Amino acid sequence: MTAIGPAGPAGPSAPPAPGRSAATGGGVAGTARGSVFGLAGSAANALFGFVLVAVVTHGLGARGAGAVFTGVAAFTILSNALKLGADTALVRFVSRDLELSGGAGVPALLRTAVLPTLLASTAGAAVLWCSPGLAGWLLPDLATGQAVAMLRLFAVFLPVTTVALVLLGATRGYGSVVPFVGVEQIGKPALRVLLAVPLVLLAPGVAGLSAAWLAPGVLGAVAAWVSLRRSLRRHPGSGQPPSQSREFWSFAGPRAVSSVFDITAVWIGVIMLSVLGSGTEAGIYTAIGRLVTAGTLLQLAIRLAVAPQISRLLAGGEEPEAHRLHRLSTRWIALFSWPVFAVLAAFPGTVLSLFGPGFAGGGSAGLLTVAVACLVNVGVGNAQTVLLMAGRSVWNLVVAGAAFVVQLGSGVWLVPRYGVLGAAVSWGLAIVVDNGASALLARYRLGFRTVDRGYVHAAVIAAGTVALPVFALRALYGDTVPAAVLGIVLAIGAFGTAVWRYRLPLGVGEFFGALRKRGSGNSR
Repeated sequence: MTAIGPAGPAGPSAPPAPGRSAATGGGVAGTARGSVFGLAGSAANALFGFVLVAVVTHGLGARGAGAVFTGVAAFTILSNALKLGADTALVRFVSRDLELSGGAGVPALLRTAVLPTLLASTAGAAVLWCSPGLAGWLLPDLATGQAVAMLRLFAVFLPVTTVALVLLGATRGYGSVVPFVGVEQIGKPALRVLLAVPLVLLAPGVAGLSAAWLAPGVLGAVAAWVSLRRSLRRHPGSGQPPSQSREFWSFAGPRAVSSVFDITAVWIGVIMLSVLGSGTEAGIYTAIGRLVTAGTLLQLAIRLAVAPQISRLLAGGEEPEAHRLHRLSTRWIALFSWPVFAVLAAFPGTVLSLFGPGFAGGGSAGLLTVAVACLVNVGVGNAQTVLLMAGRSVWNLVVAGAAFVVQLGSGVWLVPRYGVLGAAVSWGLAIVVDNGASALLARYRLGFRTVDRGYVHAAVIAAGTVALPVFALRALYGDTVPAAVLGIVLAIGAFGTAVWRYRLPLGVGEFFGALRKRGSGNSR
């Protein structure tokens, strides 16, 4: 992407450059503050998601839960496809417009993005409503009438959910993760649990629990619109907005396809198990997915905060600072995420037993497989985000497409033979291909280096203070609750001590120093 500076000079009497005043914070400081709030939201999302899966599985059993989450999987894939990549495009183009014109071009960007996604999602809903045969294929464990009614229920909520995701992308472009976190990671997950619990206690059913998952999307759309209007009023713009429609869709088009691959990677295993295996296996695999999501909490949180910051820095011609921000954020992700996956890999059966009887025996090997693959995922940081915010959505599409082909091809062969383990192996292969290729492109084509002295410190600390004790206790006492509890306690003590001892090369002090500084400059 061609680096473009601010719209005009900023002398002693001139106002600040539009991008500096519009963003909530720049570089390390903005990323640190956004990451902490995003981490809190991701933790809440994982907690509520865990509770919801537990409530549904205990209320309906693995078979009924598999039907519900198969519908959720199909809905999630479709809504992410029908937003046409506009949400990610708005993150990039709104943050750039703030740098160039102070936000004057945002209304035009919204018109460019929202109407096509509304039309596409409405058309998708109509297709679902008029396709009863699809319901029987997707939900073979349900009676035909029940499956059709459930599919049409999801169709009703499809347009509003899709447009809300696009609006939240615009709010992220303003440099704030608060609306996205408040709606998608706290508000909707909490409401789903509040609605599901009484339904399970009073009238458990597949249709009712599906409605409990869908209904909070309406309130989420309203909240997204209100938050966006506030941002528009705060940043009316002071420069001449550039024409961006053609460039917007040139970026969003490839991203639309790659986002389908991204979300499908998470949910395709549920669908394949429902179609090629059983509803019980689909329910177990859903539980594995929730645990993996919990392990990527920090990565997801930093991704929300770092994307508009990297886009803004590149638009302003500050490539060295963008490179440095990527190295720091990757180090933080690896340092605090590797230990989580080490614990999941050491005690998969113990962790899965929290979902109920039958989950550990059917899913332990699958969770171990995906946990090992996710060590690569968190180890390269947000390499995909770097590609996208640098405008390389075509590269991202090629990589995501290759990973999807690997997952689908291996899954069709493995799932009928090995069930949950086969789905997990295919997902793990896709994770390694997607993240590994993205990291190589970011490093050798864009110059975003990941490994430095601090990164090596993070890897040694994670291996020595967490992986070593938990796997030693697993070898001695097996995959049991006492061994898991003791291993986690020992690991926390050793890990905390090592992080404090090497806080300077790890950059931890810089992270928390940025939180204390409310300005938008470098925290040093």
